[in-house]
Amino acid sequence: MTEFDYDLFVIGAGSGGVRCARISAGLGARVAVAEERYMGGTCVNVGCVPKKLYVYGSHVKEELELAATYGWDVDTRGFDWATLRENKVKEITRLNGIYRNLLSNAGVEVLDGRAVVRGPHQVEVGGKTYTAQHILIATGGWPYKPDLPGIEHAITSNEFFDLDALPGRVLVVGGGYIAIELACIFHNLGVDTVLSYRNELFLRGFDGDVRQHLKAELLKKGMDLRFNHQVKRIDPAGDGRFHVADGAGQVEAYDLVLYATGRVPKVEGLGLESTGVELNAKGAVLVDEHYRTAEPSIFALGDVTDRVQLTPVALAEGMYLAHHLFGDGRQPVKYDAIPTAVFTQPPIGTVGLTEEAAREQGYAVQVFKSEFAPMKYSFAQVKERTLMKLIVDADSDRVLGAHMVGPDAGEIIQGIGIAVGMGATKAQFDQTIGIHPTAAEEFVTMRTPVG
Repeated sequence: MTEFDYDLFVIGAGSGGVRCARISAGLGARVAVAEERYMGGTCVNVGCVPKKLYVYGSHVKEELELAATYGWDVDTRGFDWATLRENKVKEITRLNGIYRNLLSNAGVEVLDGRAVVRGPHQVEVGGKTYTAQHILIATGGWPYKPDLPGIEHAITSNEFFDLDALPGRVLVVGGGYIAIELACIFHNLGVDTVLSYRNELFLRGFDGDVRQHLKAELLKKGMDLRFNHQVKRIDPAGDGRFHVADGAGQVEAYDLVLYATGRVPKVEGLGLESTGVELNAKGAVLVDEHYRTAEPSIFALGDVTDRVQLTPVALAEGMYLAHHLFGDGRQPVKYDAIPTAVFTQPPIGTVGLTEEAAREQGYAVQVFKSEFAPMKYSFAQVKERTLMKLIVDADSDRVLGAHMVGPDAGEIIQGIGIAVGMGATKAQFDQTIGIHPTAAEEFVTMRTPVG
């Protein structure tokens, strides 16, 4: 008879938790997963998946406008939000079922309910206490809203995906990728959209040219961007709208206010105070290189550790931990060259160092850059422009970073990310034959440094 009910008890059925649970069970471990809300976590339900579906839906408008330049006389009856929303619901429901089946088919016991840690080896769900040799905290993050008068009237990204109807005018507050992505969706669906950010330029931490290029393209598309803008209070207007006062004393009316001002680790009510688990000042669970907390039997990974908030990173961490605990181990997750996409319109793709970071780290930087209108816009009067940029170490010729703004940026940077991660040189990029005519070939045809 074993000492514990399970070898591993996972709290949270998001990307990282499910991956770790499945792989651990496949390695012979007895595993349980507790989930209080929805299978698949943030990504599947209120993150990457529904967001990308809405990006596809909202981008159709631009594709229809472009179609006319190619001779297509397209007559539509307009856009129906309810159709997009309900099709999204059906797809997410399907994915919820797939996640549950993946766990069940792997031999993982799924417990529906809120889990509370009661000690280093105890977890309570639905009034019943279970014991486990190892406990994994994989509860993810939660949208953050600042403390200001009337903030209760604002929604977050969680509620965005199931709005009853599109607003006539919306204020989106935030300067990170979530805020800009949602603002682009609203704007392309015909909503009068204002994006408010408290600092000089959005997407802090991204390459400066990328940030400036996206700003120019969004302004060209007619989006109202408010930088150095502070919201001070939100008041109901009495007609279903909201009056928003800013730091300059201006008051404007909106049908909807959406806050996307960051996410915080979801640890409240987990019962971690009954253990030796330590949190940092932001509430994130502190872990070592093996994702072990200060309590030796408890581990944590994904967004709850607030390190790299990306689904593929949580998946990689979950895979690593499963093999670390129950397998023969594997190479640690590499965090230094993670390809990333931002599904703004136009989208961003990036991997490796920005120009600013490379200079700060002391590299002798060479910059290769190209800006152009993709071929698909040949007949259009208003042309969306693409930016491509390579950051190269002049001493070693190694490509330190690659950045793009333009159609299919995420798809293109995924392949570039392999080369950057392997330490490819600029000479090797130059020796690669381009595929013509594509935008992607520009990454292997830029010959003259611009800085």
